[in-house]
Amino acid sequence: MFQTQLSDLSVLQKSARMLLDHFPEERIFAFYGAMGAGKTTFIKALCRELGSADYVTSPTFALINEYSTNDGSVIYHFDFYRIKKLEEAFDLGYEDYIYSGNYCFIEWPEMIESLLPEGIIKVRLQETNHSARSLEAIKI
Repeated sequence: MFQTQLSDLSVLQKSARMLLDHFPEERIFAFYGAMGAGKTTFIKALCRELGSADYVTSPTFALINEYSTNDGSVIYHFDFYRIKKLEEAFDLGYEDYIYSGNYCFIEWPEMIESLLPEGIIKVRLQETNHSARSLEAIKI
């Protein structure tokens, strides 16, 4: 288990690096948290730590964004908030992304939870006060 406090934006990059270092072999991270908890903001920090200079934004309407890294790797960023049926994930071809071996960061995984493989990292972000967050990650 990994836990940290995000007291303000200045600790984001360090916390992102610590999370990646804590789970060095894992590639699928499912982010749970209320709207506005900071999921996309933290994923931006993770992408920077992985060497992406791409503009990182939530793929709310596209469902998936793809980012390139300095070493030629690809990062997949999902947002399943607007998905209404599991068939939509199949139509997207989610399996090709999830089983690609590349980093996959998933917002609103509760919408497709039954499709997620075992051994992913479940990341929970919770607001502790107006500017601070707690982050807890566990392999499930």
